[in-house]
Formats: sequence, C-alpha cells, structure tokens
Amino acid sequence: MNIYVKNLPLQITNDDLRKLFEAYGNVVSVEIITNIRTGEAKDYGFVVMGSEEEAMNAISSLDGKEWIGKIIHLEKGRNRGRRGHRETKRPFSHRGR
Repeated sequence: MNIYVKNLPLQITNDDLRKLFEAYGNVVSVEIITNIRTGEAKDYGFVVMGSEEEAMNAISSLDGKEWIGKIIHLEKGRNRGRRGHRETKRPFSHRGR
C-alpha cells in the first residue's frame, strides 16, 4: 500500500525514510520527491509498504509525530497510475451524417 508522507525534513535521504518505516514492516519502495530543475528534495514523498496492515500501522504510529525537528503527516496514498486520467470526449457529435 502506498503512503503519502508530507512535511519531511529537507536534509533526509531515501535511506533515512526507509529506516524509519522498516520498524513497521516490509518496505517495498521509498521515493522523496525532488525538484526536476534543481534536483533538491521537496518536503514530501511516498513509501510503499508490503501490506495494507503494515501501512495502516505505520500511518497510525507516525502521523503527527516529530521526526528530525519536523512534524510529519501521513495518509493513505492514491493510486499514482490514475493521476490525471480523464476520459477523452469528442468535441462534436457525428450523428445524422
């Protein structure tokens, strides 16, 4: 299950974030989002846990807690593969032709 983590300390690495979440179960992947132009870390990222139970345990344990001087916030992530998905509509109807 995907977890959205926001208000991350800017100096942390993917490895730091992985270590924090490993206490709650199997961490499948970790990604701190970076600015495409500068390469600098933004203050949010995503963690994918091995099961929904592990993810929910991590969320309930870490949400609103202080970590390296910042209060982090966690929530169940959305399916990133569907972001921006819209049904294509035709601008004109071709009926009656």
